[in-house]
Amino acid sequence: MVERTQKEVWKITPWIMLLLLLSNFVLMAFDAREANSEQRVIRVWAQTTADFVQSPATSLSSGISNYFQSISSLRTAQSENDILKQRIQELEIEVQNSKSLTVENERLKSLLGLKEQSAYKTLSAQIIGRDSSAWFDTSIINRGSLDGVKLNMPIVTNGGLVGRVTAVSPLTAQVALITKDKSGLGAVVGELGTSNALGVVSSNGRKELLEMGYVPGSVEVKVGEGVYTTGQDGIYPAGLKIGEVVEVRAGSATVAQQIFIQPSAKLSSMQEVVVLLYEPPPRPEFDKSLPNAAKKK
Repeated sequence: MVERTQKEVWKITPWIMLLLLLSNFVLMAFDAREANSEQRVIRVWAQTTADFVQSPATSLSSGISNYFQSISSLRTAQSENDILKQRIQELEIEVQNSKSLTVENERLKSLLGLKEQSAYKTLSAQIIGRDSSAWFDTSIINRGSLDGVKLNMPIVTNGGLVGRVTAVSPLTAQVALITKDKSGLGAVVGELGTSNALGVVSSNGRKELLEMGYVPGSVEVKVGEGVYTTGQDGIYPAGLKIGEVVEVRAGSATVAQQIFIQPSAKLSSMQEVVVLLYEPPPRPEFDKSLPNAAKKK
């Protein structure tokens, strides 16, 4: 029994010695210090090992963090870019509205000046509809019989003559433009009373131009001269500007000239007009009885 115990002790003894040596080595390593910094060597090794493991982990974590931060920054930049684009569009709309208001203000001032200069009562109106088809060339205004508008009343702008009223309802009226009115209106090239270039202006089928006829070929007419109403047609008062001469085809003593006129009013783009509350004076009725005829009692 004693021998068995001694054998077991001899078997365990080398392991005990090894454990003691390792413990002594650990204690020596733990207590070992560097000569310069006097830091424990084991601490330096542990820190080095930790740095070796930590550095890749830190780099990976930093890379992932930077990636998501970049995505977040891109989203923020895109959102800010969208906001800036929207603001630019709003500013462009504001500038356009400002320009439109300025143009409208100028038009209204021109119409106001026209109303002040006119010798007739006037009524401002807006264009609310158009019919520029081949058969009709008319506009609808937002003034009617309740405002005092009547048939054949002249319509003008600050540029010149537009046309006349051809239909009236209580709230609206239809305006036939001079470029489509074939009934003709009395006109003169130059100033009334000093010019002999008297004739009749009417539509010639060309939507943008008017034609003036019955002017003798012996009367000189120049391109660029103004054409005005004479009032002899019984519809328009005298002195309204119709347009300017753009082409003259010479005639002779027996053949009338062909005079083409560009209307002064911008008929295709007008938005506000003025109604002249003008009614021509009644024409005298001629005595229909035959001369020297005996009147019945």
